[in-house]
Amino acid sequence: MKNFLLIFSITVSLSCIGPFLSSATTEYARQTGFECNECHAETTGGGKLTKEGEEFRDDLKIKGLYRPLTNAQKVIRFIVGYIHLFFAIIWFGTILYVHILLKPAYASKGLPKGELLLGWLSIIVLTVTGFLLSISRIPSWKMLYTTRFGMLLSIKVILFLIMVSTAVIVTAFIGPKMRWKWGLKGKVEIPQGKCDLAYEELHTFDGKEGRPAYVVYKGLIYDVTASKLWKNGSHLSKHLAGHDLTDALKTAPHGEEKIFAMPPVGKLLPTSKKSKIPFYEKLFYFFAYLNLVLVFLIIFIIALWRWW
Repeated sequence: MKNFLLIFSITVSLSCIGPFLSSATTEYARQTGFECNECHAETTGGGKLTKEGEEFRDDLKIKGLYRPLTNAQKVIRFIVGYIHLFFAIIWFGTILYVHILLKPAYASKGLPKGELLLGWLSIIVLTVTGFLLSISRIPSWKMLYTTRFGMLLSIKVILFLIMVSTAVIVTAFIGPKMRWKWGLKGKVEIPQGKCDLAYEELHTFDGKEGRPAYVVYKGLIYDVTASKLWKNGSHLSKHLAGHDLTDALKTAPHGEEKIFAMPPVGKLLPTSKKSKIPFYEKLFYFFAYLNLVLVFLIIFIIALWRWW
């Protein structure tokens, strides 16, 4: 949680660096070849227009490349833009957090309900607010393929739609299959006495949604459900319950005594052969890393629009 808040704070701070006071863009400067002070009273651009600037603005209106807004409409656009940016930070921040810190294996048994609801809420809000913001900037379809801003916006929308389509596939088809594979159907009863488990069965005890949290160390299974350091089956946002931590403990800042302090449950049964990864699980990992790449591409498109 601390790492998430850190990433969130840094992202918000970085998003505030760009110039938001002016609605002008370098698109107009490229069309005319003039500096900003040719059309604006301020040498850095923005603010009151000069006579040449007013003439150029009126010409853009005639060509359908400029949509003037009233002060009330600008206030509404600002509020909608703030909401759009806020949910974009939440959605992109979550994707970066899961991929960089938790790794996609965190959701390999199906996305937790909380993350799933947050993700779809962000997608819906971004779709609605993005549509409204586009209307305020794009007066005609022609602008989408005749201006630099329009083409960058079109690319960004396409990348966003690809991410949405992968979310639909993962939510409706891949997620249920992965949950069914591991038998995750809500709460799991805590076994009484010793309980020897195969590695596939161990994944069921992941500490999420009321299920017990088990880990393996040197072939023995330990119950970490009651430990405060294993809340919701996650230890320091690095290690997950339902897995073998024998190799991971070699790089831990503590010794094996921390594991031995947990109540033993049973033994990990040997697996006769390595289980084959099903196609839908491979597709899940492909979509996971594809979305990570798309996030960086969308941020790159925004950087081109704002600062290049």
